[in-house]
Amino acid sequence: MFKPTKIFFTKGVGRHKDYLQSFELALRGAGIEKCNLVMVSSIYPAGCRRITKNQGVKLIEPGSITFCVMARNFTNEPNRLIASSIGVALPSDDSHYGYISEHHPYGQTEKVSGEYAEDLAATMLATTLGVEFNPETAWNERENVYKSSNKIFKSFNITQSAEGDKNGLWTTTIACAVMLP
Repeated sequence: MFKPTKIFFTKGVGRHKDYLQSFELALRGAGIEKCNLVMVSSIYPAGCRRITKNQGVKLIEPGSITFCVMARNFTNEPNRLIASSIGVALPSDDSHYGYISEHHPYGQTEKVSGEYAEDLAATMLATTLGVEFNPETAWNERENVYKSSNKIFKSFNITQSAEGDKNGLWTTTIACAVMLP
């Protein structure tokens, strides 16, 4: 069984005439192109320590099987706005797991997409921890309720947005949570 002890967050964008190559360029932008990526679901492992992207990339051996949560989006429509967002919510008690969410919209700004992904992760964690809230209130109001409950320590997002290439090249965005042993 693989239990991650470290996690880092990264993002990238790529543009190319071929879809697959635009994805490869987005991976290069994120610094994780040398990995054999395995997508996993959205649990932030209890006790897992967040490290910087630079620290994480240095720990990756080329060709290694690397687990990640990835948001990915792509378009070849000129000027079409795309985004890839990872939202994270961490509990105050680090012996409890947190949540990671993926969001990959069309037509949303980086700020809107990032806040939406963060809201998704925080809401999943809040319901797990029994935090009472009104799901109809705005994100910033719920964020205050979540944090004032003293059960949710922190939430954040990492988002990559881009406009589709004006000449119709494939444009790919990614945002990733990369887990390491």
